[in-house]
Amino acid sequence: MAHQPSSTARLSLSSDTEDMAEMSKVLAPRLAYFAGVARTEHVTRAAQEMNVPQSTLSRSMARLEQDLGVDLFARHGRTVSLTPAGRTFLTSVERALAEVERAAEEVRADADPATGKVAFGFLHTMGAETVPGLLQAFRADHPRVRFSLVQNYGEAMLERLRAGELDLCLTSPVPDAPDLVARRLDEQKLRLVVPADHSLATRRRIRLAEAADEMFVTLEPGYGLRRITDDLCQEAGFKPRIAFEGEEAETLRGLVAAGLGVALLPPPAVPRPGVVELTVTAPRAAREIGVAWLEGHPDTPPVAAFKKFLLSRRGSLLPT
Repeated sequence: MAHQPSSTARLSLSSDTEDMAEMSKVLAPRLAYFAGVARTEHVTRAAQEMNVPQSTLSRSMARLEQDLGVDLFARHGRTVSLTPAGRTFLTSVERALAEVERAAEEVRADADPATGKVAFGFLHTMGAETVPGLLQAFRADHPRVRFSLVQNYGEAMLERLRAGELDLCLTSPVPDAPDLVARRLDEQKLRLVVPADHSLATRRRIRLAEAADEMFVTLEPGYGLRRITDDLCQEAGFKPRIAFEGEEAETLRGLVAAGLGVALLPPPAVPRPGVVELTVTAPRAAREIGVAWLEGHPDTPPVAAFKKFLLSRRGSLLPT
């Protein structure tokens, strides 16, 4: 049996963590003051450069030394010099301040209306044609806005929205959740894809119930298109027999071309040899495509501009 820490030990660990957090809150505001005094080696000059009263700076340095329990400066009249402990501390302080400045510059750059960044997620099936066309059209008026692009299935993208890793995503089905805002943009018809040498390949249209005895290749559970496939087959009166499950629609088309099953898929960006795509007349086979974002999350100017652009494409998002 693994040894469990005593309640006393857990309390000590919690106390140490709280002490470190409290120390960080105390030290953080004084680091820039310390670096300024260390750079000039003169409290009065540092106070003038940083536009703070000399008395404030002197008290801040005295309290910093008191909180750390070490002397950071040796005093020589009006001038000061770093002690060995002060020099060690300065190295870490300069590194910390540089990292804070780098982070500030990065977020300022990402929020710049002209050159900022948009973290944009979309379905794999949108990547070949739809998203490149959207970005090309948007950048005609916003040529310097940068994009971080993420391709994934719907649920994974919604998780990344909630984690703050994405600003916007194109997904299907359109989510309905209290912490998200979603807007329907377009609809995409699904087709029954069969091998070119299949007995159904001479048809142009089909009722989905006519495929009840076929083996299906589908996306894995959790993918929006898999859920839609299951629902449509149920509406047609049968449960699909699954031969293969994959993670990408074009891989499924390849499996169909190899004679390993049939599939319900959106139209391909480029026609693929070896398959025939049939219009499904019943039930109505289509999926809604929408854009989603986190409720209450403030938009930077480039994100707001791209969101407005996407909403303006309602009804014309997908290539005809």
